[in-house]
Amino acid sequence: MQCKTIGLDLAKNTFQVCGVGEHSTPIFNRKLKRNQLVQFFAQQPPTTVVMEACYSAHYWGRELAKLGHQTKLIPAQHVTPFVRGNKNDHNDALAIVEASQRPHVRFVPVKSEYQQEILSLHRVRERLQRNRTSLVNQIRGILSEFGVIAPLGVKHLRAKLAHVIGDTSCSQ
Repeated sequence: MQCKTIGLDLAKNTFQVCGVGEHSTPIFNRKLKRNQLVQFFAQQPPTTVVMEACYSAHYWGRELAKLGHQTKLIPAQHVTPFVRGNKNDHNDALAIVEASQRPHVRFVPVKSEYQQEILSLHRVRERLQRNRTSLVNQIRGILSEFGVIAPLGVKHLRAKLAHVIGDTSCSQ
């Protein structure tokens, strides 16, 4: 019996694959190790593979697309209502398949490596900005403990610090 859809529950080392037939009846639901995953999907005829959109889903989506499979990513909040019983890999893989069969589920497109690189740069930049803002606020708080009040903003803090330490070359 050929699988209509395969649900893939991603993890670090052990993956759960759940294949369902034409009427959403489970054909298999088993664990695979990382080194077995590509070989397993290479042996499967091209089909729809559905995964939660999580930390390695875009990579695996691209890899499985190279093997001829159609890959779809589902946001995790759409899968959660379909988990039956205790939360484990077996039930999660089945829930991913069930969620993908619903008519109004919104899928996330698989990102290219270039798109992921750009998003990574944006995330790093945002983190640097948050860290800088946090540090500026901490320094302003410490200065206020000594009666030195600096207005909001990096530019104002630099000028205030230059004034406090008496170094006019720092105020630019």
